[in-house]
Amino acid sequence: MEDPVQNKNDQAILIKHEQLPPSPPQSEENYSDSSEEVEIPLPPPTTIPTETLDIDKKTPDAHVPRDPRLIRLTGVHPFNVEPPLSALYNEGFLTSPDLFYVRNHGAVPYVRDEDIPDWEFSVEGLVEKPLTVTLRQLIAEYEQITCPITLVCAGNRRKEQNQVRKSKGFSWGPAGVSTALFTGVIMSDLLKRARPRRKARYLCMEGADKLPNGFYGTSVKLNWVMDPNRGMMLAYKMNGEMLRPDHGKPLRAVIPGQIGGRSVKWLKKLIVTAAPSDNWYHIYDNRVLPTMKSPDESANDPRLWADERYAIYDLSVNSATAYPAHEEQLCLVGGPENYRVKGYAYSGGGRRITRVEVSIDKGRSWRLASVEYAEDRYREVDQNLFGGRLDMSWRESCFCWCFWSLRIPVPELADAKDIIVRAMDESMNLQPRDMYWSVLGMMNNPWFRVTISKEGDYLRFEHPTQPALMPGGWMERVKKLGGNLMNGQWGESLAGEDEGQAVQEQAKEIPMTKEGLKKEITIDELRKHDNDKDPWFVVNGEVYEGSSFMKEHPGGAQSIISAAGLDISDEFTAIHSETAKGMMPDYHIGTLDAFSKVALSETQSETATNEPRPTFLQPRSWSKAILHSKRAISSDTIIFTFTLDHDEQTLGLPVGQHLMIRLRDPVEREAIIRPYTPISEITRKGHLDVLIKLYLDSGATKGGKMSKAMNALPIGHGVDFKGPIGKFTYLGRGLCDVQGTEKRVKRFAMICAGSGITPIYQVFRAVMRDKGDATICTVLNGNRLVEDILCREDLEALLKGNEDRGEVIHTLTRAPEGWEGLKGRISGKLVQKHCECHDDTMVLVCGPEALEKSIHIALKEQGWKDEQILFF
Repeated sequence: MEDPVQNKNDQAILIKHEQLPPSPPQSEENYSDSSEEVEIPLPPPTTIPTETLDIDKKTPDAHVPRDPRLIRLTGVHPFNVEPPLSALYNEGFLTSPDLFYVRNHGAVPYVRDEDIPDWEFSVEGLVEKPLTVTLRQLIAEYEQITCPITLVCAGNRRKEQNQVRKSKGFSWGPAGVSTALFTGVIMSDLLKRARPRRKARYLCMEGADKLPNGFYGTSVKLNWVMDPNRGMMLAYKMNGEMLRPDHGKPLRAVIPGQIGGRSVKWLKKLIVTAAPSDNWYHIYDNRVLPTMKSPDESANDPRLWADERYAIYDLSVNSATAYPAHEEQLCLVGGPENYRVKGYAYSGGGRRITRVEVSIDKGRSWRLASVEYAEDRYREVDQNLFGGRLDMSWRESCFCWCFWSLRIPVPELADAKDIIVRAMDESMNLQPRDMYWSVLGMMNNPWFRVTISKEGDYLRFEHPTQPALMPGGWMERVKKLGGNLMNGQWGESLAGEDEGQAVQEQAKEIPMTKEGLKKEITIDELRKHDNDKDPWFVVNGEVYEGSSFMKEHPGGAQSIISAAGLDISDEFTAIHSETAKGMMPDYHIGTLDAFSKVALSETQSETATNEPRPTFLQPRSWSKAILHSKRAISSDTIIFTFTLDHDEQTLGLPVGQHLMIRLRDPVEREAIIRPYTPISEITRKGHLDVLIKLYLDSGATKGGKMSKAMNALPIGHGVDFKGPIGKFTYLGRGLCDVQGTEKRVKRFAMICAGSGITPIYQVFRAVMRDKGDATICTVLNGNRLVEDILCREDLEALLKGNEDRGEVIHTLTRAPEGWEGLKGRISGKLVQKHCECHDDTMVLVCGPEALEKSIHIALKEQGWKDEQILFF
């Protein structure tokens, strides 16, 4: 039943400052005239959270209280979660806002309660009469309705695809689905007032959530919106209470029967157009590309993404088993005679599930399950519920999931190897046996299979996967044992089958583990190596020792030391090449046991103390800084200024070291991690400046992932930093630390190109600023155009009064007329002319890979030793 306290709070919000029309009477006071009273499902009990979880306090979502039971799929932020499957099913037909799944692409917009009535959105584009509507007007001037609707993320069950081959999406389990009673206005009522023009064919929607690639937006066909049987609406209530922040507070679109990505939250614009949305998130998200298209191939072909044939709208038929639950055990002695297998099923486009079938012999025969259509009970009433009219008697469309169940004799389960479920809808769409893998891993709907293992007097049940990075599931087990998950038999071999005839999997991963090594390592053992003497670290659940590679590691020993005792899967995957991955078996020492994987994940998810730190950077954990401003210094170079935790905080980066910046791809949710050297003073407090040269898309040439993500980053967005890292530190007055060994020099030969100037500039500035430092610096800086020369004015300012200790030489490959500097690329001859080889000289090099390779060869030919040459 409706919570009277919550109802009073909702009313107070909506009538503050101005009296609104009275709400319709509550459901219990306005029953239909039907002679038989129909009991409709009402929302489960809920407790509105009031406190922000510790894990969220240092994120942009610090204003959003949440339920701690939700399983986080993309780390701490942004908030993408699903509930435990058993908890979701146990709540029944309707899902509480506490456990309703969440898909957020970025930070949740902050909306004060007192501002809700004046929340404003527009209806614009190809309309005769553009509208600007407040939530107050929407409630007062339009008919209000309430109806049950199931929302499903297009990535539901994606973890299964990721087990076969890694897609570009994060790992949803089977609980990316939820159902609620939504209250609001039929979308077509607004459009009828706006009067779409003749050529109008699509309705584009845009939210208030500003993301790296603009505001989130998408589109649906206009004729769908205008069709009352499609039921598309604007909602401001969910299960009788005002929308919570994660669910679109104060207003969202609800598009029944289609993927959740079409139900735009925090709605600000409805735009009637002649073509589908050109929003970045409409084009590069929510698509099922042809299965033969690899991630690399799709990344280099924008035409694939723009092809509307591959866009997802209606949901596909799907089902899953909730009970038996994953790792549930059933006693064969003194237990029940029958076991009730049960779960959910749904389809899209308003199509009813017409049958659910269960097999316990690998699909050779099937049994018909009972199906409960709770949605139909709402069709039998005509009443007001939560301030909106509940009248579904005329509508044939089905917009909700249904629950199915089947009693199976326990002895038959004991003889079976698995329980398989499939569903069919009224268009005879049937779940396929086999998976259709695609780049984004969406719309995964093969038969849902739960395996059965007989262990003594017990049966143990195993689901396909567990969500996020949680270990477990028969797919993970089979894959580790070398089974081919795409062989048509779930990776298993039938009796008499020649294992050599198995179909090859779609892609081979570079092995990073030592062949035949089966040693399990506990969390306690790992923590004993949380030190700089004998560091161990974890990548994808496997444990590696780092001491034997510390001196040779290109990123310096500190990179390995900082990883000691930690799971660095994200960083390793984002940064290291296939060559580096191929080296890993040499350092592989074992596998974390299942308990330790969970323990390590929970430990690393804990939020650090709220006590203010004097320095911002932490070598073993990511720290978030907020983008304060952007300043363009050339057509393709921007200085990004970030705000640290407090005004007195310094960065904590020694001269010569660099830091790592981490963003997450807004669609793939995979980490993008790159090293940078800030140009701000190391003593600067409260802020940090990072100079970044942007490599953006140009015609057929694809730009850099980090460049594009940084360029699109909105002001106020958080960015993760970690450090310091690097194998070189300038301690001052000629004293250097190289891989932990001190070395004294009298001269630096500094060779750089493009944005490679930033670490060179940092060291050059430290020398020039210290009048007592007698070290001589020669900078050779190569660029294409005059405008490509970065930090030029700063370098010239540092030289003033220090001409006896410093020299900066610029060379251009496309020099203009009148250019007084050198022309051409940095070559061996140029280096030999300006940088004499002496034992007390060190060469610092930073630039493109081609430059570094050619300079290395030239320096060796000129007699320089490797220990004199340092590449940043």
